[in-house]
Amino acid sequence: MNVAVDLELDLSGLVCPLPLLKTKQALNRLNSGQKIKVLATDPGSERDFQVFAEQSGNTLLEMQHLDGKFYYLLKKR
Repeated sequence: MNVAVDLELDLSGLVCPLPLLKTKQALNRLNSGQKIKVLATDPGSERDFQVFAEQSGNTLLEMQHLDGKFYYLLKKR
């Protein structure tokens, strides 16, 4: 996930619904087309981020699960 981003969030240790809530708050501060990279450790975040992207119109560009960590790259609509 080596791509230029406008904001990075490390939400390690937070559990549902906080990773998604904090990501939504951060997205509200971004302009259309900007990208945010999120690191989370909550396994439930995988489904949360997929559903959020579908429902919100934001684009989930990439999702990775490595060594118990979940990485998400979103582009604001």
